[in-house]
Amino acid sequence: MRNALGLMLASVVAAVVIAAGGWFYYSARADQGAPKTIAARAADPLPAPAKLAARDDVETTATVAAKPAAMAQAPAPAPVMPVQPKQACANPNALGVSRVVEIDTTGGPGFGFDHFKQFDFLTEKEVVLTFDDGPWPVNTPNVLKALADECTKGLFFSVGKHATYHPEILRQVLAQGHTVGTHTWSHVNLNGKKMTEQMAKDEVEKGISAVKFALGANPAPFFRFPQLQHNPAIVSYFGTRNVAMFSTDVDSFDFRKGATPEKIVETVMTRLDKLGKGIVLMHDFQKNTGIALPTLLARLKAGGYKVVQMKAKTPLQTLPEYDEAIMKDMKVPTASTNTRPISSVVQTVSQ
Repeated sequence: MRNALGLMLASVVAAVVIAAGGWFYYSARADQGAPKTIAARAADPLPAPAKLAARDDVETTATVAAKPAAMAQAPAPAPVMPVQPKQACANPNALGVSRVVEIDTTGGPGFGFDHFKQFDFLTEKEVVLTFDDGPWPVNTPNVLKALADECTKGLFFSVGKHATYHPEILRQVLAQGHTVGTHTWSHVNLNGKKMTEQMAKDEVEKGISAVKFALGANPAPFFRFPQLQHNPAIVSYFGTRNVAMFSTDVDSFDFRKGATPEKIVETVMTRLDKLGKGIVLMHDFQKNTGIALPTLLARLKAGGYKVVQMKAKTPLQTLPEYDEAIMKDMKVPTASTNTRPISSVVQTVSQ
């Protein structure tokens, strides 16, 4: 009995010892295996190519795959067209622009008292400078320089054919902040004896599409009839197209034989001093106009005249069939892609 009790006691003691040893052993292993919290080591410097890939300031305009939901960020704002900063005038005594007027062309309003007398928007000593028949090498750039030297603006009525010949010049007109309207495709008299209504419409619309093609942007819904010959059917048509029509108050007659620079200046100023204000008709197609313009602008400034710039409330949308006709005339092989915005064709993915 005593031996059995002793044997049982020895077994219990042995079990306790083994259990304690196992607890001590596994506790020590657990302490050894537990990760210790330490400061993270600084990342190794990226090699040059990797640095470029990791930059946050690289301009990316291409579409990229969406991030997983857990990593999604607020959507980026929609891209906007860049706004050209207003250029400071280097000439402190420049003629400049006294005010800018925005024209709502709904219904096809007319301007210029030689033919349209409804909208008398100019006040005393205000003028609008307009130029027809360009763009043309040398002559149009000379006009642009004279206007830029006086930090003033004009309204250009471009002939469609000329726009396709010299699109880079017409783009300079727009880039310098001037308003660009249209003046038919080939400068024909829309009241000619053989001119049908459809032929007149084709001349007008093809000219509009040609100017759009040259500019890379829609022109203003402003139109001047060649030779100031107002075709009645087209006048009515412009009412449906919401195109404003321009006549004139002061004709420079700079296209006439013997129209020297001095004669152009005197013709304009004599008429203007009589009327006191008005829309002035000139031609950036004519060589002597660009030569006369610096003197004319100086005379305007000395006489207390102020320039008003006319802009349209909305651009003029071209008609697809005439856009296609221009593409065929220009023999553009990828006409179907030209209606796409440049941002969808050419994308900067790194810089």
